[in-house]
Amino acid sequence: MYPTSIYAELTPNPNTMKFVADRVIFPSADPVQYKTAAEAKGSSKLAEELFNFPFVKGVFVAHNFVTVTKTADLSWDLLTFELREFVRDWCLKREHVVERIPEPVQHESDAASANEAAPKAPIEPSEYDDAIRDLLNEYVKPAVESDGGAIDFLSFKDGVVTVQLRGSCSGCPSSTITLKNGIEQLLTTELPAVKEVVAESL
Repeated sequence: MYPTSIYAELTPNPNTMKFVADRVIFPSADPVQYKTAAEAKGSSKLAEELFNFPFVKGVFVAHNFVTVTKTADLSWDLLTFELREFVRDWCLKREHVVERIPEPVQHESDAASANEAAPKAPIEPSEYDDAIRDLLNEYVKPAVESDGGAIDFLSFKDGVVTVQLRGSCSGCPSSTITLKNGIEQLLTTELPAVKEVVAESL
């Protein structure tokens, strides 16, 4: 047995709920996201089982929490207790909730568009990459994680910083405001070479 308490926490995304443990349940610096049960298979049995709930659309796992994305047609009032108890029971019996770090998954739509479009030219590293990562890690990442999500720096080219939002931040109605009023303002103020910040969907 692994004594564990779990509490549920609302996020800015109305369709996601963060289930926070009082111990480490995933000892990795890089969170993982599952959009289907197939993606979770062989990687996280907990995520696989969560997808058996008909209202679960996505699972995001980080250091000490699991964020669940639900369908929009049901209220959290009806679901939170059941999911919290399910995650708690799982954590009581197992030390960690991810058995294997998943390989990057290419979705069918991505593959189709990749086949139709010309191959993307690789993005060359820039002299600003480390400074951008440092600013994101220090000022943005903690806030994003507290909301049940994650932000990944992808590239910087021609004044444009491209990031990827995961977990609660993916598809969140307020993420565009956060991106423009928060992240973009920070980076353009600290690094004059940065003119814009855009998010690439996962």
